[in-house]
This record gives sequence, structure tokens and C-alpha cells, in this order.
Amino acid sequence: MLIVQIAGGLGNQMQQYAVYYKLKKMGKDVKLDLSWFDPGVQKNMLAPREFELSIFKDLEYEVCTDEERDYFLKRNGFQKLSGKIARKLGLRDNDNPKVFSEKEMYHPEIFDLDDKYIKGYFACQKYYSDVLPELAEKFLFPEHSDEMLHTRNMTLAAKMDGESSVSVHIRRGDYLDPPNFAILGNIATEEYYEGAMNYFLVKDPDTHFYIFTSDHEYAREKFSDESRYTIVDWNTGRNSVQDLMLMSHCRGNICANSTFSFWGARLNRRPDRKVIRTYKMRNNQPVNPEIMHDYWGDWILMDEKGSII
Repeated sequence: MLIVQIAGGLGNQMQQYAVYYKLKKMGKDVKLDLSWFDPGVQKNMLAPREFELSIFKDLEYEVCTDEERDYFLKRNGFQKLSGKIARKLGLRDNDNPKVFSEKEMYHPEIFDLDDKYIKGYFACQKYYSDVLPELAEKFLFPEHSDEMLHTRNMTLAAKMDGESSVSVHIRRGDYLDPPNFAILGNIATEEYYEGAMNYFLVKDPDTHFYIFTSDHEYAREKFSDESRYTIVDWNTGRNSVQDLMLMSHCRGNICANSTFSFWGARLNRRPDRKVIRTYKMRNNQPVNPEIMHDYWGDWILMDEKGSII
């Protein structure tokens, strides 16, 4: 048996589910562990999260039992001590030999695993690029809880389908906090967004940009020209998933270094779509152009200076 831990925000949960789905499709006996969302765990989190995969209509998954999870995670004192010693001696990567933890951008060996508890965020597209069309059928968006806003979203989606539309996701908020900024800042810079928008404007001067961000005040100040920009600011809380739905209707997607906007692009089924993402995801993660192009296929990689890699 394999167990995949679900943790983090919606974008990360979707990536973990994607790995689960791929393993399931390969014939593996695999289940999900949702215990990370237990109140006793979340009370110690700086940014508490909820299990959000249930937002998607009729999404199928199997959850492990407490006993199945304990088989992998519960250990006596001797096992814990011997595990720490083995790790310090370089004999293991993990204290617990039954746990596989993601340490690199891509681990192809994950699909050969058996009898493991799997932890990671799995942002790399190569893990599940071959099943993304199937996942687009699995992640069925619900209607907005407000009927008027649902109608507004559907009207806007139809408009996006018929024009040269490009979504722009700007992640600010928690990314601006000093500890996060050191790791995630100066990647999706203003130069990055200018370079990405110019890429689409060169192809079509009539391109209309749809701005998705939680920092609406910043967006209204920066993108005030309503003939060029539309700020989408009405999908909040659990209805934020509607932003993914709208992004998926755009002809182009400009992503932040955020798994949320990655999924807006991944679920985009338009044959004419173009996607731009940040060259780096994190400042503490080494990147190599050849490897990044292999991992991200036809996505356009752009650095913090607005240059295509």
C-alpha cells in the first residue's frame, strides 16, 4: 500500500491528488491521509488550512484508516533512535524508512515505490503532465454560492472564450511577510509581469488582461485602465476556486510563483493557450534551464527581469 499525505492550500492539495491519481491509474493500492487538517494539528499552524478538495463535485478518493496510517508513522523509542542514527550516518534520507519525503524538484522513483507513506507538494509538471486532461475532467467546479455572482462568472467566462483574454495572477499578502519574502520574493516582480504582458501585446495589441489577486487595493492602483484590465475581486473564501475556473477560460495565463495560478493554467483546455510562469519557484531552489524546460514542457519560462529563458 501507498499513502499520500494531503497538506497545504488548495493548489498543493490538487498536486498531491494528481500524484495519487497517477499512482492509482498505474494500478497501485494507494489512499489519501487527511489527518494534517485535524483541529489538533491546525491549531499549531501559523496559517491554518482546510481540506478543500471536497469543493470539487464528485471527486473520487479513498482515505486511509488510522490503523493504516499508524503502520507507517507509529514507531517505538528504539525505532526512532535507530532511525536518527542511520540518517546521521548517511545510511538513510529519512528517520523513518517507511516514509518517502520529497527533497528534489522531481523524483521519478516515486512511481516505483511500494509500502511507503509519501510526503511532498509535487509542483513539478512532469509528475502528472500525461494525465492532466483526465484531471481536468475530475476537477469539476461547483457553482458560486451566490446565484448572482455565479451568473456574473459564467458571463465573464463566455466573454473570455471569445476574445484575446489573458489571466494575470499576482500573489502578494503573505508573500510580502519578511520570512516568506526571503524565499518567495523578487521572483514575480513588476518587470516579470511587464515582460509577460508585453509578450501577449506584441502578438495581439487588443489583448485584455484579467487581474486575479487578494490585494485589490494594489490592483486598482496599478491596473486602473478599464479598457485594458479587469480586476476580478468578487470570488472570495471557498468561492475563490471560481478564479481557477475563470483563469482556465483565458487564451493566455500569466502565473505567479504560486501553485494556485499553476492550476488555472493546467486546467485550461484551449488548444490555442499560451502559459508564462516564473523561471524560479523559490529563491532557495537551484534551477537549470534545460531541466526546467524538460519539467514544464510547452510553458514559457520568464525570469524576474522579464526575459524569456
